[in-house]
Amino acid sequence: MSADTKSEPDPKGRIIFVGQDRAGHWLVQDNRQTLEGRFISRGAAMHFAQAEREIYGAALEMATAPLTPLVPFEPARQDECVLPRAA
Repeated sequence: MSADTKSEPDPKGRIIFVGQDRAGHWLVQDNRQTLEGRFISRGAAMHFAQAEREIYGAALEMATAPLTPLVPFEPARQDECVLPRAA
């Protein structure tokens, strides 16, 4: 048996990414596409990401490419059914 340890992180582990979309909005997303936050500043995004990292025991990385929002910023079309107010 080898006593070597893996230097690579567990590929099944959660990674939280902080970055901007193409429009310059700050986003926080995870690699499982179950988390997304939108922020007005890098500092606000990092604060949220650090808290989520601690909760989930996740790795934290800065995105090297623009992030794609999971939820669009555009207003709902007139033919779309929407909730009367936010949750």
